[in-house]
Amino acid sequence: MSKTSDDLLYVCEFFASIQGEGSYSGYPCFFIRLSGCNLRCCYCDTKYAFARGDSCQIKALVAAWQKSRIPLVLITGGEPLLQPAVYRLMENLLHAGATCLLETNGSLNVARVPRKVIKILDWKTPGSGEGRSFRLENLKFLSPKDQIKFVIVSRTDYEWVLNTARNHFLHNVCEVLLSPASGDVHPRELAAWMLEDRPVARMQIQLHRLLWGDRKGI
Repeated sequence: MSKTSDDLLYVCEFFASIQGEGSYSGYPCFFIRLSGCNLRCCYCDTKYAFARGDSCQIKALVAAWQKSRIPLVLITGGEPLLQPAVYRLMENLLHAGATCLLETNGSLNVARVPRKVIKILDWKTPGSGEGRSFRLENLKFLSPKDQIKFVIVSRTDYEWVLNTARNHFLHNVCEVLLSPASGDVHPRELAAWMLEDRPVARMQIQLHRLLWGDRKGI
């Protein structure tokens, strides 16, 4: 029987590690990084995911997650929603009992993402170079279990984030995460700004970078 596009995904890597960001930071997590991205953010730390990657059957990815014995799985990229078969992967992981997270850049419609998947939308700031990419209609598909992440590269970016969060009442939509871009904003700098302004948001730093630096696949 020949395989169809519904059976295969192009995958950059998959591995077990510690979740480094968001509400599940610190938990063991199985990562599935899909290949390809439609954006080119200035601070991107996964440029190696731009390439096509290796084709992999969905059932093989689910089996690899099951072998890890980790309840939590994150589908990321690149931009995972570029590949239509990702919806079947999410459904199969949920059916197998996974707590499934999806990290997406917000430039594509998330309406088809299964309801039980925890969505993490990375809303790009002007300083990222992709500030016009976010689809505002995605906000209506979010719930309190989901997250919106802003990576901040400057004070100007930070102020833009505050205005955006207020204008769209994001604290009533889901959890809001603010992250300093490595090499651009020091974590202590962002912390000081937040203590001054008291936004309804959570500061985060990349725990995996503290543990392992910029190593690939961990």
